[in-house]
Amino acid sequence: MWTRDQVARTIDHSILKPFLTDADVVEGCCLARDCGVIAVCVRPTDVRTAVRELAGSSVRTACTVGFPHGANRSEVKATEARLALEDGAAELDMVMNVGKFLSGNHAFVVNDIAAVVSVAHARSALVKVILETGYLTLEQVSVACRLAEAAGADFVKTSTGFADGGATPEIVGVMMDTVGRTMGVKASGGVRSYETAAGYLNQGCRRLGVVQTRAILDAAPES
Repeated sequence: MWTRDQVARTIDHSILKPFLTDADVVEGCCLARDCGVIAVCVRPTDVRTAVRELAGSSVRTACTVGFPHGANRSEVKATEARLALEDGAAELDMVMNVGKFLSGNHAFVVNDIAAVVSVAHARSALVKVILETGYLTLEQVSVACRLAEAAGADFVKTSTGFADGGATPEIVGVMMDTVGRTMGVKASGGVRSYETAAGYLNQGCRRLGVVQTRAILDAAPES
């Protein structure tokens, strides 16, 4: 049984929809503070707003990098990461270059991730690599996890929520079996209920990407 507070401390509250206004970002940060989640995940132009609104709280600001397709040049991803960290982000959720991965160019994928990891770790920031598992077979999910591990990333994450598919127990199981002892695993995409959230936590996930944060936490037991 996962209590409300325990679940909250695994949630990255997502504020990423393209139509969200500045007021929506502020509202999302207020919700995150009120709920006591571990982080908010915002778009690059919203980092300063999030950092300002979360000042004095324990909620961290995470910023997307190469979002949502992952096809930016590595130099662009590294620059985006640096600017986000300069704006106050403490974590980065970067998208793997899925096209290069499916092309078999694994060296490119490792170097692409490592470029962001180098920038982030120099500032003691975490990097979560979004694999977009909806485009991958289970075997490919395992390989992608190993590449993120080789590049020095801290977490692997299932999906952006903007592409085909999302987290499933089967996919998360492969990720846990592959790198669960050496990296964090974040389930994202389709985590809409307390039961789903608790299921992924039972599998070993350390983070959950969530939009319906209030509804999930309201359904969780207090103790």
